[in-house]
Amino acid sequence: MSPGAPLGRGPKVRAAVLTAAVTELAEQGYAGFTVENVARRAGVHKTTVYRRWPERDALITDALADSAEAEIPIPDTGSIEADFDALAQGLVAWVKSPGGQAVLAVMHSETAGSSRPPDTVRHVFRDRIRQALPVVVRAIERGELPAGTDPAECVKALVAPIYFRALITREKLTADTAANAARLALAGARAGVFG
Repeated sequence: MSPGAPLGRGPKVRAAVLTAAVTELAEQGYAGFTVENVARRAGVHKTTVYRRWPERDALITDALADSAEAEIPIPDTGSIEADFDALAQGLVAWVKSPGGQAVLAVMHSETAGSSRPPDTVRHVFRDRIRQALPVVVRAIERGELPAGTDPAECVKALVAPIYFRALITREKLTADTAANAARLALAGARAGVFG
């Protein structure tokens, strides 16, 4: 396909639009996000975007969820230590990626009092937590964590230090940040804090 050829319909259009939406969010934030700019970035007409996503927030939600799903794999290594480390490392890498930067741009616009998405970003966070729950469930079944451990609370404890540094203190995120978050959540889980 030549660079100026239209994308047509289907998975290529969807991928191009979602990538463009992430870039637009990362650069413009929620308040400056426009479907017209997304269409321009994706190389499609705005009606193509509106046909699939009649509401701007639906586009934003799909773009952020797609980015998180692609860039934060849910591990199954057979070891809770390795799984937690992989989850935390993946989250740190994602926060630094365009998708993660788009989420941060939206969250920063919220805290600055700018136009606020109804529940767009929270939906993405809740969905990723839900998708990571089997990591904890498998660890309980293997006897690595106490029976009665709340998987959601355990995963939230894993991601909280990373998001705190990314959103509140705006500290640089490193592999050590991820490793420490994984160790902290694992220690709490093993101590029965999340029961």
